[in-house]
Amino acid sequence: MNYYNDIKNKLIDNEVYIALKDYSKENHTLITYYEVGKLLFKAGRAYGENIIGNYSKKLVIEVAKKYNPRTLRRMRQLYMFFEEQKWSPVGTKLSISHIRELFCLKDNNKIKYYVDQITKRNLSKRELALIIKNNEYERLPEETRKKNINKDNSQILDFVKSPIIVRNNKYITITEKVLQKIIMEDIENFLEELGGGFTFVKSEYPIKVGDRYNYIDLLLYNIDFNCYVVIELKVTALKKEHIGQIQVYMNYLDLNLKKDNQSQTIGIIICKKENNYIIEYCSDKRIIAKEFKIIQ
Repeated sequence: MNYYNDIKNKLIDNEVYIALKDYSKENHTLITYYEVGKLLFKAGRAYGENIIGNYSKKLVIEVAKKYNPRTLRRMRQLYMFFEEQKWSPVGTKLSISHIRELFCLKDNNKIKYYVDQITKRNLSKRELALIIKNNEYERLPEETRKKNINKDNSQILDFVKSPIIVRNNKYITITEKVLQKIIMEDIENFLEELGGGFTFVKSEYPIKVGDRYNYIDLLLYNIDFNCYVVIELKVTALKKEHIGQIQVYMNYLDLNLKKDNQSQTIGIIICKKENNYIIEYCSDKRIIAKEFKIIQ
């Protein structure tokens, strides 16, 4: 079999296609690179690793300069990635750039999680690279990862990361007010850290308990689960009185704000350090505590 001529013809065909077409370029290129990668894989097994260098020398002259040895190895890696995942490149919604960001991952469950996030959140290559760098999968609760593997139904609190990453470039002393301000300055990132479907309602949301006003640090709403979400910020370790405080706020909202067609309010305490013993003895399973981590 003349592997080189097949490879050359496929690459020339793709060069012509992307020059003439204004649509489907990405998918056509992906399929071409997959097919070339398959041929390179077979040629390598038949003739040895040096075949990459030999083919590249001719392709840069006869087709285009970009087909250097590194590019050809990436095509072969692309083919091997699809084979490992038992996927077909036909009809995939992933771009080549997305797939290359996934090359560094060895855990198939982790790969599947990030692929889901690409489609659900419409992530760019840069956004995907960032959540991989920030170990988003590793920061999910172990129970959530199991649900992902088994394709079980998820709950609203399943995808809240721990620790929750908060970016800070200018504040030295972190108080609860400062933490709130940092979060508000990058509210979109904060909502992503909590999971899907969260929208911002108001900071310092006032509620009147008895004859005095209290203020909820952050009030959110989750569209997917049709419920309000109370966020309380603590720069100390979790204490039992924090549970009592957020319960009061949640109960108030359920009595005074929640409509009949809405689900019960959820509470998230974001603190300096979790205390699993306190959460273990909290009878209200709508409340969770998650640590936060400040990064530059």
